Amino acid sequence: MRISALVFDFGGVLIDWNPRYVFRKIFKEAHEMEWFLENVCSNSWNLALDKGYPFAAGVKDLQEQYPDFHDHIASYHLHWADMLGGEMPESVRILQEIQAANYKVYGLTNWSHETFPEALRRYSFLGTLDGIVVSGQEKLVKPDPALFRLLIDRYQLHPPTTVFIDDNMLNVTAAEGLGFISLHFTTADKLRQDLQALSVL
Repeated sequence: MRISALVFDFGGVLIDWNPRYVFRKIFKEAHEMEWFLENVCSNSWNLALDKGYPFAAGVKDLQEQYPDFHDHIASYHLHWADMLGGEMPESVRILQEIQAANYKVYGLTNWSHETFPEALRRYSFLGTLDGIVVSGQEKLVKPDPALFRLLIDRYQLHPPTTVFIDDNMLNVTAAEGLGFISLHFTTADKLRQDLQALSVL
């Protein structure tokens, strides 16, 4: 079976993104920071931003709900760019090897449409992809199958010959349910092994 295309998630696979880069400088105690990121600026709240909810409105909502953390919540927006680390070099090297082998490569990311332009500016490899679907622009987020179907339709992908790579197991499972060859990303070395097993590398 010849693989026809590959689809990469971005954060945690190709790009190092972590809100702790900002909040380690704000909280004195790690356990306080972790409570804040679990209960205030939580994954579910961030996912709403990734689905297209305006950043300013999301911040205002939380500030009204958690007035004691007013400035902390504001920092999530004001210093968002500081949550971006560098590209993940070993993963990007794999991406470039795949491209050099003439495979079509796409991106499917949960990302706010307001902040994604900063990623495009900062990470030049994103501009080399054959297409990108950004959740915030589509008002859909992974693992919603509708976002995967949009990707399939927009780029005429054939899931049984398309490899999907993501660090979130919920997204991997959703892609499997739609027929993709789904790989759970843990390390670049493991990804390389998985792609070698598929004769991609």
